[in-house]
Amino acid sequence: MKKILITAIAAIAAISATAVPASAQKSRLDRVLADGVLRVGTTGDFNPMTVRDPATQSYKGFEIDSANELAKDLGVKVQFVPTDWKTMIAGVVSDKYDIVMSGTSMNVGRAKAVGFTLPYVNVGTVPMTTKDKASRFKSWADANKKGIKVAVILGTVFEEQAKVSFPNAEIIKIEAPATGFQAVLSGRADVTITSNLDASKLVQKYTNLVTFGAGEMRAERPLAYITAQDDFKWINFLNNWVTMKKVGGFFDANATKWRLN
Repeated sequence: MKKILITAIAAIAAISATAVPASAQKSRLDRVLADGVLRVGTTGDFNPMTVRDPATQSYKGFEIDSANELAKDLGVKVQFVPTDWKTMIAGVVSDKYDIVMSGTSMNVGRAKAVGFTLPYVNVGTVPMTTKDKASRFKSWADANKKGIKVAVILGTVFEEQAKVSFPNAEIIKIEAPATGFQAVLSGRADVTITSNLDASKLVQKYTNLVTFGAGEMRAERPLAYITAQDDFKWINFLNNWVTMKKVGGFFDANATKWRLN
C-alpha cells in the first residue's frame, strides 16, 4: 500500500508539472521539484508538534516527521526555516517558505491572507493554571473575572480565543519565544490557554501545572498546513498528498508515535 501511495504521489507531481502551459508554471510545486528543496516554516515551540533543540538547532515532533515524509514523497530534501507565530503569515506572503508545518489551526482570519490544505487532525483549547491556584479555578467562568490575568502568545489563535472567553479578565500578551505557561509558572499570570495536545505534554513535564474546566474543550478546530493563497497547483498537490496519507494510515501512525490519540 505504501509503495502504491508513493507512486501515486509521484505521478500527481509529474502530471501537475507538465499539465499547465510553460507560461503559467510559476507554482511552488515546480520550484520545489526543480530546486530539490522543500522549505518548511516551523516554530519549534509546540510540543509534540514541533520542538526545536537549542543546542543542536535540530527539530523533532509530529510535524517534523510529516515534513520529512512530504519531502521524501516529492523526492527532495527538506529545509526547516525558523519562524514564530506573529510573523508566520507574513513569511508565507513574502515567500520565505513553501509551506508552514507547525500545528497551525484553521481560522477565518488567517484564511483571508493565506491558503489552507485539507485538515489532518482536530484539536481543542483547554485552560491551565498552577496546582496552588487550582481551588480557585474549577470552570472556564472562574477565569473570566476582574483581577485575573490570562497569558497568551501574541499572534496565536489563543490570543483571539482569550478575548472571547475572558472579556472581564486582563489578557497578558506574551512575545515568543516566551510562552503562556511560563508566565503562569512564574506568577506573572494566573491562567493560560493552549491546545489539548500541548497541555497533555506540559502537565507531564511541569508537575505544578494542571488543566481545569471539567474536561470542557472550547474552539474545537482542525489543523491544516498553510501555504500561499493563490498557488492552486501547489495546494491541489498538497490536498492530494494529505488525502492519500490519511487513507494510507500515515497520520494515524504518526499520531500514535507522538501520543496524540
